[in-house]
Amino acid sequence: MEIKGASILVTGGLGFIGSHIVNSLVSQRAKVRILDNYSTGSEKNISAVKDRVEIIKGDILDLQTLRQAIRGADIVSHHAAQLEITKAIADPVGDLTTNTIGTLNLFQACAELGVKRIVNASSAGVYGEAVEIPQKEDNHPTNPNWAYGVGKLANEKYSMIMKELYGLEITNFRYAIVYGPREWYGRVLTIFLKRALEDQPLIVFGDGEQIRDFIYVDDVVEMHNQCLLHEEARHQIFNVSTEIGTTINSLAQLVLTISGKDLKIVHEEVPEGNKSKQFERKRLPQELKTLIQSRQKAKELVGWEPKISLEEGVKKEWKWLVSNPHRWQTMSY
Repeated sequence: MEIKGASILVTGGLGFIGSHIVNSLVSQRAKVRILDNYSTGSEKNISAVKDRVEIIKGDILDLQTLRQAIRGADIVSHHAAQLEITKAIADPVGDLTTNTIGTLNLFQACAELGVKRIVNASSAGVYGEAVEIPQKEDNHPTNPNWAYGVGKLANEKYSMIMKELYGLEITNFRYAIVYGPREWYGRVLTIFLKRALEDQPLIVFGDGEQIRDFIYVDDVVEMHNQCLLHEEARHQIFNVSTEIGTTINSLAQLVLTISGKDLKIVHEEVPEGNKSKQFERKRLPQELKTLIQSRQKAKELVGWEPKISLEEGVKKEWKWLVSNPHRWQTMSY
């Protein structure tokens, strides 16, 4: 489907990833509508295109508003979600309600209104601890270690059911760790960057050898748009990842190099599930040791490969933070 002229609803379009998708779609002359409850999103994120989009303030748990937002759309890009692992641990029912009941509401409303094409934000959290590297969509076990991943996995299963019942054409994205300008403050990279900005030592939990797969937000948007253009993407699950593992130690050193700051990297032995004594942050329970996702399926089916290196991407996020330090005042995790 052509993006130009298409009517596209972006749920969570005022948030981090959603706002980048909105900006890109508008630049390609799509007719964009946003549904957002403003719980974490902000109109500041779409300030450059605000006068060219329609914004509906509402929640995916409100079926009447959801139907209003979906009606007339050609495509739905679903990025409204509860994002925080600790909230999912503390309130798994609340997490399930927003992320799974809300998504099921959206699928059902799309079926009722005849909107078949949907892109759905899933997560690498569906995998749980890696048993083989890289983690591949079609053969790696899905054993989430957090409630958050269980809800996201349920949405993928519902996608298959909705295909059979109503012919919905849903593409699920298993996002690696997406980073970049306008990211919310609370994950490891954002904490490193903010502490570097404030000339504070970088705190690393444990030995720092945990491995993560970081993907820059512009590469995510490019994958999103490629899947709108390619018929082959329908009914598929894709990793959106670099297939490159980075240790937390290496990430901390990279932040110091890019920021130009001569600061210490301090290793703190915080038991999983307990709070740091150095700053306001809890170490996640059941912490993943390794996350490296295969990118081969995306390359083979839609011709997508990430272009932005971690060094280049962190430079861009650092530059944004230096210009927008007020955006990261309250930690959210």
